[in-house]
Amino acid sequence: MAGKGNNIRKIAISTGGGDAPGLNAVIRAAVVSALHEGWECVGIRDGYNGLLEPDRYPEGGLVRLVRSSVRGITHLGGTILGTTNRGDPRAYPVQAADGSWSEVDRSTELVQAFADHGIDALIAIGGDGSLAIANTLAEKGLKVVGVPKTIDNDLEETQVTFGFDTAVTFATECIDRLHTTAEAHDRLMVIEVMGRYAGWIALHSGLAGSADAILIPEIPYDLESVAQVIRRREAAGRHFSIIVVAEGAHPAGGAPSVIGNDIGQAERLGGIGHRVAAELQTMTGKETRTVVLGHLLRGGSPTTRDRILSLRFGAAAVRAIREGCLGCMVSLDPPEVLYVPLALVTKRIKTVPLDSDTVRTVRDLGVSLGD
Repeated sequence: MAGKGNNIRKIAISTGGGDAPGLNAVIRAAVVSALHEGWECVGIRDGYNGLLEPDRYPEGGLVRLVRSSVRGITHLGGTILGTTNRGDPRAYPVQAADGSWSEVDRSTELVQAFADHGIDALIAIGGDGSLAIANTLAEKGLKVVGVPKTIDNDLEETQVTFGFDTAVTFATECIDRLHTTAEAHDRLMVIEVMGRYAGWIALHSGLAGSADAILIPEIPYDLESVAQVIRRREAAGRHFSIIVVAEGAHPAGGAPSVIGNDIGQAERLGGIGHRVAAELQTMTGKETRTVVLGHLLRGGSPTTRDRILSLRFGAAAVRAIREGCLGCMVSLDPPEVLYVPLALVTKRIKTVPLDSDTVRTVRDLGVSLGD
């Protein structure tokens, strides 16, 4: 990170990876704050595709952002700029004439494209993959500030990411609804939630929604321990159970369930909910149903907490540029928003600490974690 005096005139904003509630609020705060500084703002369409493949967009790969562009978008889900999880410039997918695909490094070309368009700095809004890209661009000389976005809450160096609270709130509401139908039919309900290789959404929504078992990637599971909980409930006259499963959960000695691994895209997890449901039905004899919340967790309006966090992050990103922060990410360290080096953020994902108070609370309440 460096000092002040960067002579900023024009900044760009990109949103990459999976969408999350609060993206538009960050964009609005960043644009309004930058305009207050007298800077010009542009948005890059679909991650970096607007710069790398501008011919794809008849209206242009860059969008001029003014006050009217961001008016009334704080409460909207999605992103007005579009996003993609296939456009990593370090391994950009390219199709040959014979139809085969390969990956090429276009990151140096991308940095030059910023210069060609007179863009002095970039606000990169994204999760671990997007911020790893941002760190590469920073290492190549681009002035970059990252904003931590992911419903998975798996980014290091920030207490929480925006989008997480909204996802957990919606998942909890779904679990609440499933309690009534599970009890009415004396069924097991297995609810699969997103989170990739971290169990934050499953743990928090399962705890808030009074689940009977919560399976997370950090604790490889043995389904016999879950079946025992179900049998004890059955013996006590409780003829239904709620099981929350993170998409990255896996049995002891096993691996996460992967349903896709396309070129230019991170592997896609899924199917674990159906697997757990089928095995528990066999083990307990109970009728079982599976509900996969999937992309429902990414959609909709952000909660009040996420709106405020997103607005704070967007404004802080502009302050970071003004103050000469290079290669940094804005980070929530309550009650403040601080700046941390991007290189620290992208070393590893933030997983659930097994000695955390939340995990201890789950155990104290008698909820099975599958171990």
